Formats: sequence, C-alpha cells, structure tokens
Amino acid sequence: MTSFTPTRRQLLTMIGQVAGSAAMYQAMTSLGFAQDSGYTQPIRLQGPRQGRRVLILGAGVAGMSAAYELRQAGYEVKILEYQDRHGGRCLTIRGGDRFTEMGGHEITCDFESDGYFNPGPWRLPVHHRAVMEYCRRLGVPLQPFIIKNNKAFLHAPDAFGGQPQRVGHVEKDMRGHIAELLAKSLDQRHLDDMVTHEDREKLLEGLQAWGVLNKDLRYRASDDLGGVRGWDVRPPGGLMPDKRPSEPVDLSPLLQSGLWDQLFNFNGYSFEPPMFEPVGGMDAIADAFAREVEEVIQLGARVTRIAQEDDGVTVTYEDANRGGSIQQETADWCICTIPLSVLAQIEVQCSDRMQKAIAAVPYASAFKVALEFRRRFWEQDDWIMGGISYTDLPLVQIAYPNYGFMTDGPAVLQAAYDTSTAGRNFTYSWSSMTPQERIEAAFALGRQIHPQYDAEFMSGTSWVWHRVDWSLGCYGQWTEDLRDQHYRALCEIDNRLVLAGEHCSEIPAWLEGALLSSLDAIKRLDQRENAA
Repeated sequence: MTSFTPTRRQLLTMIGQVAGSAAMYQAMTSLGFAQDSGYTQPIRLQGPRQGRRVLILGAGVAGMSAAYELRQAGYEVKILEYQDRHGGRCLTIRGGDRFTEMGGHEITCDFESDGYFNPGPWRLPVHHRAVMEYCRRLGVPLQPFIIKNNKAFLHAPDAFGGQPQRVGHVEKDMRGHIAELLAKSLDQRHLDDMVTHEDREKLLEGLQAWGVLNKDLRYRASDDLGGVRGWDVRPPGGLMPDKRPSEPVDLSPLLQSGLWDQLFNFNGYSFEPPMFEPVGGMDAIADAFAREVEEVIQLGARVTRIAQEDDGVTVTYEDANRGGSIQQETADWCICTIPLSVLAQIEVQCSDRMQKAIAAVPYASAFKVALEFRRRFWEQDDWIMGGISYTDLPLVQIAYPNYGFMTDGPAVLQAAYDTSTAGRNFTYSWSSMTPQERIEAAFALGRQIHPQYDAEFMSGTSWVWHRVDWSLGCYGQWTEDLRDQHYRALCEIDNRLVLAGEHCSEIPAWLEGALLSSLDAIKRLDQRENAA
C-alpha cells in the first residue's frame, strides 16, 4: 500500500464522511434543509362562527391542502390558479406532454414507454409525517425509493482513468483504510490519553471487524473481505473457477480521486433510508388533493393585485377563460401560496415588513434532464437496480428508476440534476441552453459513465426552473441571516392575508414544508376567526 500519513483534520474528515452524518446534519439544519417534520396528528379546526369565505391563491399542494381542510371545517373556499393545471411544482411529465418555457422554447416529451419524469419533488423521506399521512388518507400508493445503491457509481473523469467506481467499493475501502489507520494509532499507543487499556482492546477488536482487517490489522484482499466488498470471481457452483476476492484500492489514489467525498451525498438526515415515492409519479399526490377540491379550483386566473380592508380582501385577476378580462373575487380571508419570486412582482397591499420579506428571499435555480433508452442497460449490463450515481461532471447525478425492474423495452433515466445550493455553478449554464441543447449535453456527459448511451438512446426532455414563468426558480433559498430578518414577518397573518408554501417553512424545497406551512396558516386563521 502506498504510504500515507493523514493530518488530524484529514482523519476526522474521513471518519465523518464514512461513519456518520452528524456534521452534514448540522450543516443542513443551519440552512433549513434537514429539519424533522413537526407534524404529529391531523389538524382540527374549530370552523367558522358563520358562513365565512376564504380565497386561496395557487392550486399547488399547499393551496389544495388548505382548501381540503378548510372545507372539511365548514368554510366556503375558492382557489385561483394561474396555470391550466393543478399541482404547481408537484409535476410529472410523460410521453406526449408539451410545455413552453420563458424565451419561447417548447419542451417536448416523446417517451414511448410508460416511464415518467418528475421535474420538481421526486422523493419522500420517511420522517416527513404530514406527506405520509395525507398519502394514507387520500389513498396514494407508495413504493420504495432507493436512495443508496452500493452497485451504483461514483465518477470523476480524472480519477482511475475515467472508469466509474462502485459506491460500495469506495465506501468499504475508505472504511477499511480508516480502520487500519486507527488500529495502528492504538497499537502504537498514540491515543493512550483518549482511551483506557480496556477500551483500547475492545476498540481494536471492533476496528478489526468493522474494517475487515487481517490479523496484522491491515486492510488487504481476503475471503473475509470478499464477503463484504465482493468478488472479482464470484463463488462458483460445481467445477466453475474458484472464487477470488476483489482487490481494494489503495488509500492514496482513493483520496486523490475525490470520489470518497461524494459519499457525503448519502449522509444527510433528509436522505436516510427508507425513502418513498408515489406509484406512477409525484403528481399522484397533487391529483389526490385535486379530486377532493377540484370543484372550487378556477384555472387560468392570473392574479394582478391583492387588496385588503379591515373586514375582507379583494383579489384582482386576469381570466384566461374570458379572453383575459379583468375579474375580482372578494373573501373574508386570503391564503396566498404564490411563490415569492412571482409574488414580489404583484401589487400586494400588506405591511411594510411583509413587503420586505416577500422581496428578500431569492429562489434557487435547478435543472433536470431525463433520457429514454431502448433497454435497461444499467440493470442488464451493470446490475444497478435503482439508486443514484454521482459524478463531478456538470450533470452531477444519474438516478435510476425504482419501478419496472428487469422488464424489456424502453425505460427512462433521470440523467442530470443539480441545484444552485449544492456549491456548484452548473445550474445557470444549463438554464442558458435550449431544451435540445440540454438533452445533447446530458447525453454527451452521461456516455462517459454509461457508454451504452450511444447504442440505446431514443429521446429526452428537460426542465430548468428559472425559465418557468409561474415559479421563476425552484424553491426559497433561505440563509440564517434572512431567516433572522424576515421569516416571522413573512409567516405572520397580515390583517386578512396569510402566506403559505414551502418558502414559509424551515423545510424549503420539500412537499412536507409546503404542507406544514399550509396547516399552520389555516390553524392560525381559524383561531383568529374564532377569537374575533
């Protein structure tokens, strides 16, 4: 093995990368991305003292869940939705769908299979209890979402000759090398001031098993390691060739590759297995809510002004169903779920504090590309059954479908995905491309990981959130400073107006955040109504 003496900082970093998610959880929590759900039980509203009307702006999950609960409690409700569809960012694209993005380019989807593509939310953490409860109540079937697959790849074009490495191999090799380094430190009594003699013996024993070290406390190929890392020649049957354990990668080239750093993608609390997804696409959740409230949704309503008085609110909008004519709706209360990136451009009569909060929060950019192939080569050739491969190429990740395993015929990969919050600047480059250029870029980059692209490609589609006129970005991109200055003002009831949506939560970008925000808003509205 190539000699390598890590610094204390490198050693601690390696341990954190491989053995635990505490550091990642701490960082994600500070940005509001890893909070546990505050949902404990279904909401119970007192209901209106008399016939009271609530106007909801936006038929996304936040708006429709508010309408669902308010109607159950006896409120009269109406939803105004700008698009000609419900669901907002909870969207699934299938073969035959067509969209026009800002700039006039048409996004087409010509998938021939039953594969689909979720441009927005696409997975559900098990600890997002509100989403799980509504899926149960509304009859939305779920299936496992494979977040980590040890057979998937980690890749960097400058590492190992550009050859992708298995997630499990990188993880186990890092674990083995770290175990060897720690065992040597213990054996040479460099850590005597940190552990007792009894603890030292127990720790050495544990490190030997944890890292699959040999009797000399070294991380080397062996039958024991083959049973953990895998085999270059798998255990035979009959007179087949004898098994041969796989050879671990030496520590120095593994560190220099940077691949072990990609293991952090699996360490976040929000991505702890098990995760789930709705059967058939994320829009199953939006459709379930819509079935409950569709009669109160008016599509094609572009809100232009929100005005308040002491006893009510008036919303002005352009009605696409009436040739764009100007219409108005009045109500006792208004719940606005319009993304802040759009709301900041609408005339809103509210406090100065809320106005500043609406204007203060930027929206993250994000892009996705999906490609359809003639066969499931990732399963048939590479034995990757679901999960995600990561790369430092600008496509960032390739996600494999969690349905239709080992079937014949075409299938769809999510062939590229990233957000501007991930510490890279790829998203703006993808946003500047045309839809066809994005497909071509994902193809050209992805073939470095899966050369089968060349023979199997059929068609593709894409989505960039900064070119969506009804969202102008993917989700509210909070910082700690912004939360300190504006979060409370954004979420408080302002006379007859209250905002809701993922941007009014500490779980931005997730459906759970949208639901929790909505439930909290209607609970406070109901309390205000009954205290009046």
